[in-house]
Amino acid sequence: MSGRVDGDPLTSSAFTSPVLPGTGWPDDPATASTPVAEGAADVRALAARADSLHDLDARVSVCRACPRLVAWREEVAVTKRRAFADEPYWGRPIPGWGDPEPKVLIVGLAPAAHGGNRTGRIFTGDRSGDWLFASLHRVGLAAKATSTHAGDGQRLLRARMVAAVRCAPPANKPTNDERDTCAPWLEEELREVLPSVRAIVALGGYGWDAALRTLGALGAVVPRPRPKFGHGVEVTLPKPSGGTVQLLGCFHPSQQNTFTGRLTEPMLDAVMIRAKEVGDD
Repeated sequence: MSGRVDGDPLTSSAFTSPVLPGTGWPDDPATASTPVAEGAADVRALAARADSLHDLDARVSVCRACPRLVAWREEVAVTKRRAFADEPYWGRPIPGWGDPEPKVLIVGLAPAAHGGNRTGRIFTGDRSGDWLFASLHRVGLAAKATSTHAGDGQRLLRARMVAAVRCAPPANKPTNDERDTCAPWLEEELREVLPSVRAIVALGGYGWDAALRTLGALGAVVPRPRPKFGHGVEVTLPKPSGGTVQLLGCFHPSQQNTFTGRLTEPMLDAVMIRAKEVGDD
């Protein structure tokens, strides 16, 4: 961990990089006494014992179960990108964020090294987030068109965002073991919010697979053969406790997709409009 202390661009408060839990970072759910998972068994046990969504978020945000991911996220938080050299980096896992009783759930892959890993909020502070929040605002699922940092006043409206893997991975590619170690966090979060969720937007094939895998782990009957991901693909799935949820596929708003035109603003908006329509039914 870096001994250097930098000023937060929003609050002007001083923080180390990575940020210590309970030191005042905006929307930090953890305290110095939040239990820390040190391995896969700890993740499953601590996720199952969380007594609220907030408690689950806190436990997620201090997880140290995957040594490679811990080392990478903290190295990035210390070395930083030149444009953010004078800012503190969150440098910890990113909990889910948004409405605790969402109608729309957005599932992505993992935080970006200089996005969520820096700002402390998923899809915040990077180009993918710029596209995503602008679309959510246009369709009425976000209060603002931009999201720059935790505590910036952005709010999701009847929506929530989660990542399948909660730490920024090297080259944006978690291993299967890291995916599986992290899975109980997503399972418990989905268990908490699924009663209110009407639509799940899966960003990219990874988000699609994570959504199907998690629903299956919770007892939902997933069709065989498993539905294939595609932009605009929509599948109706039964909830384990009754009712149904619509799973919607959406190309990830990565620069690889947006710069090449594989994903356009109208394409992204169309999926989000559909998700909002399902949520409003």
